[in-house]
Amino acid sequence: MQNMELPEFITSSDMDYFINTLSDIKVKEAKPDLIASTITHYASKWLPELAEDEGDRAVARYEDSQESVTASWTKKRFFVQALVGILPPEKDSIPCNFLLRLLRVANMVHVGPSYRAELEKRVSWQLDQASLKELMIPSFSHTSTALLDFELVLRLVKRFASMEDVARSGAAVMKVAKLVDSYLAEAAVDSHLSLSDFVDLASALPSHARSSDDGLYRAIDTYLKAHPSLSKQERKTLCSLIDSRKLSQEASLHAAQNERLPVRAVIQVLLSEQTKLIKHVDWSGSLSGARSPAGVGLEVPGRCFSKRETSTVQQMEIKRLKEDVLRLQSQCMAMERQIEKLVERKRSGGSYFSWKKLGFKANRVGEVGGENEVGLGLKSPLEIKTRLLRGRNPRRKSMS
Repeated sequence: MQNMELPEFITSSDMDYFINTLSDIKVKEAKPDLIASTITHYASKWLPELAEDEGDRAVARYEDSQESVTASWTKKRFFVQALVGILPPEKDSIPCNFLLRLLRVANMVHVGPSYRAELEKRVSWQLDQASLKELMIPSFSHTSTALLDFELVLRLVKRFASMEDVARSGAAVMKVAKLVDSYLAEAAVDSHLSLSDFVDLASALPSHARSSDDGLYRAIDTYLKAHPSLSKQERKTLCSLIDSRKLSQEASLHAAQNERLPVRAVIQVLLSEQTKLIKHVDWSGSLSGARSPAGVGLEVPGRCFSKRETSTVQQMEIKRLKEDVLRLQSQCMAMERQIEKLVERKRSGGSYFSWKKLGFKANRVGEVGGENEVGLGLKSPLEIKTRLLRGRNPRRKSMS
């Protein structure tokens, strides 16, 4: 088999010879990997669109220009359909990226529905092995205005999520989740991509598929940039896809300063960060209670804190942090109501407003003995969000 020379496929009889030869090999129960390697090698040579190299695909476009489009597509349609019919039935016998390129050509030359469905089923079996480059299949539909075949990818992901093997393989689901987030980020720049399609694909996988929502947040932010005319409710629908607890510190900081996000979404991010801070204080406090400072110029305490005293201090700190969180939440909601009123007044013909009107006072807990009112002097939503995210570290009470 290795010494076979590739014939120059020019006529349909050559294609028949190639297909019949592979069919005979398949009947003789040859190893599936041998059939698969033969198909991928020789098919890529005859049909350069199936090649992984971009240079070979350019040759295919040149050859298409030498004959009529109808004749070229007819030959390719016949070859693709015949190729699908002799694919080994074993799972993972054909590389997923080769199947995606074959599916791309099949959609381009409009093969029969049964052949297309067979290819989609095979791709779904091993979607965790797909690359973003091969998944970016353009739309060949005359009725669709979208750049990419978004509905195709949605079908592939939904079929993958419905497979029984997926429930047992967490690693495969996480790979597909990262692939979906990357695909959404690329497809989001298309102004013709509908909100419903975006939401359907983003929520096609179970919630445990994403260990981090940073990729999904990036895709949503890209979609908001490309679709500035979205209503407030539509933006809330998008942001409801994000689990703020799964955002990294960098993503949370970006979200808190992102003016494209609804205020309620920003509040959720701030509350999640505050919860993480409380857990961190609780953890670090339990460690610091077991440590005693030693060194030059430092006084060694006369006695060690008891577990009960340490627990009391920690509970007081956590209670103070929770009070700060509630205070920030009420202030943010009041700010949101003020913004809505001012925007509505502007739309109804009122005078132009300034962000300086949104400055407010917040109670800041000081040292033991009272509370001080400090004017925040905020002038823009960006400064407000940044200030709220930064917060402050409450002072601990020392026990003598």
